[in-house]
Amino acid sequence: MSREADISGKLDWISVLLYLLMVALGWFNIFAAVYDETANQSIFDLGLNSGRQLMFIAASVFIILAIVIIDMRFYETFAYIFYAVILFVLMLIPLIGKEVGGNKSWIGIGSFGVQPSEFAKFITALAISKFIGSVGFKMDSLRNQAILFVLMLVPMGLIILQKDFGTALVFLSFLLVFYREGMSPFILIVGIAMAALAILTLIVENQLYLHGLIGGVLVLLIIFGKRTVKRIVTLTFGALLLIGTIESFDYVINNLLPERHKKRLEALVNPNFDPMGINWNVTQSKIAIGSGGFSGKGFLKGTQTKFDFVPEQSTDFIFCTIGEEHGWLGSLVIVVLFIFFMQRIIFIAERQKNRFARAYGYSVASIFFFHFAINIGMTIGLFPVIGIPLPFFSYGGSALWSFTTLLFILLKLDSHRSQVLQRI
Repeated sequence: MSREADISGKLDWISVLLYLLMVALGWFNIFAAVYDETANQSIFDLGLNSGRQLMFIAASVFIILAIVIIDMRFYETFAYIFYAVILFVLMLIPLIGKEVGGNKSWIGIGSFGVQPSEFAKFITALAISKFIGSVGFKMDSLRNQAILFVLMLVPMGLIILQKDFGTALVFLSFLLVFYREGMSPFILIVGIAMAALAILTLIVENQLYLHGLIGGVLVLLIIFGKRTVKRIVTLTFGALLLIGTIESFDYVINNLLPERHKKRLEALVNPNFDPMGINWNVTQSKIAIGSGGFSGKGFLKGTQTKFDFVPEQSTDFIFCTIGEEHGWLGSLVIVVLFIFFMQRIIFIAERQKNRFARAYGYSVASIFFFHFAINIGMTIGLFPVIGIPLPFFSYGGSALWSFTTLLFILLKLDSHRSQVLQRI
């Protein structure tokens, strides 16, 4: 056996076991989400999502074997080529893709479909990591920062053209990678402030109230501070910038955002908005999770699940099945499992001996964190419904294969960390 293939003893088996555990739990919960006790169904039935998911899991085994066998240098060497190919595919999707759930982001292959945007995540992670790992890279260079943002925003923009806003937003998780590699926290702070302003724009119907509040704060800062020309001009410019940002958000939300996404944002700030329409999923999801109580109703005993009250329950809303059938206790176990899994990934990232592997490790952690936080948050009404899966739990081949590839490339790099020259 070759040195590349014989790395079983060097793999991080804690991460592998966590992966296997979550995939198995996800498979059982997918069966629970589609189970009908009157139909004498089997978890292996290929007519059910659980049976098809088992096929996807089996295919994942071959993906893992291929990743383990391939030379570790392959992923860094061909990162830019993969990136160019996936951009080309993403550009073709609006022309040849099929629409599923309002998003034209799928390529039909017989009765199955593949979502290239899922694979764009780990490919973009490879490209960004390769650039960060290049000789002479310095994060304080504006040119380098500009290139990183281009690498992140180009696939994000192409995915937005497919009307898949949820997947597109996942690419913002790379900001955490940039921050870890030395980017100023100012950009993260500005991003959080922009998100807060966007929410305020939704909550406050009359934007003049916000303008008045900003103007009042400006006057107070001028009155009770040093009244120098430079300070007054700076504060005034900042106030005008905030007002302009609020007006921009208001214009985008009311004039450019698709109606269904606009309604989802309105449902986020107003739980009573359109309860029989756009808010139906979240309302029923919260009922299902709440009805589980402390320990849940039991495996295959979820009434909300059985009567199909929650749409997309085996995909985007799989967590409400966990909450209903296994209760607060089961939900806590899943959350703790994910937290431990992500902590393990960060630990692996920090012990890498070159910037490429370390940056890729943080990309993996950031993508998993974004999916975990947003998916669970949207099932309990903390985030808008944007349609992204819960890693290893939601039904779907593209997502499972993408997450599997994302993780095991990191484990492959980690298994050879002692052979990599120091480039940090």
